[in-house]
Amino acid sequence: MEFVKITLSDGYSISLRHWQGVRGRGILYIHGIQSHGLWFERSASVLAEAGFSVFLPDRRGSGRDELSRGDITHFGRWLDDLREVIAFSKSESGAEKLHIVAVSWGGKLAMALSKVCSEDIASITLIAPGLFPKVDVSVFEKLRIALAVLLKPNKHFAIPLNEPELFTENPERIKFINDDELKLTCVSARFLYQSRKLDRFISSSLPVMPFPIKLFLAGTDRIIDNCRTLQFYRGIKTEHIKALKYYPLAAHTIEFEEDNREFLRDIKDWILLCENMRTGVNV
Repeated sequence: MEFVKITLSDGYSISLRHWQGVRGRGILYIHGIQSHGLWFERSASVLAEAGFSVFLPDRRGSGRDELSRGDITHFGRWLDDLREVIAFSKSESGAEKLHIVAVSWGGKLAMALSKVCSEDIASITLIAPGLFPKVDVSVFEKLRIALAVLLKPNKHFAIPLNEPELFTENPERIKFINDDELKLTCVSARFLYQSRKLDRFISSSLPVMPFPIKLFLAGTDRIIDNCRTLQFYRGIKTEHIKALKYYPLAAHTIEFEEDNREFLRDIKDWILLCENMRTGVNV
């Protein structure tokens, strides 16, 4: 794995973890709202060992990217960033299309990408996607945020996910989250507002997806609403395979389970299946 810096069209530089794989096979891995690339190095490494070039960027203002922490001016900038990362990743890997793997809040970005650049996507894998959160701020806090959007949009508010136990019950990983100085704990009022606008963009007339899609759900998830997520997922139309995997005893960040071998095997086998279907290899 190597770290790469990419300068985007507006001059902002983001950090990206890159695993080199077989020429012509590429994966874009999208992390969640608090997390960053380090959280998902294990699964990214497994996918790289299966022969894929994996590109795991830290979203602007998160992880190793210190400038404008937890801030964004418009949700379209997130999508522009990812489209530029996709262009870079395709060039570096030689892949015609990329498999998108998205965790938690990153699932929203993956679904939005399916509307703006489906021609670049080979498959989408949603892992406990944050489309319908269980955790929310109080009514009073929502009023404070709304006022800040109008008067001081860059004012920061705590993300209501600052208990590591919401992500995992694994003591080792709870300590990892507690000790993680790069995790994002606060975001601006306009970040939260733009996140809601992103929700509306996703929910308005999803197209028929010209690629396979799979949903991974954690049975004991305390962060997302599995029932609403599953209902939404069932409404997605695709011309290809649509699959579901449910881990009844897993917490939100499935990768952080003490025994995550089944999950790592499942995600690898799924992406390999999608790649073989894309290239016409018999499986």
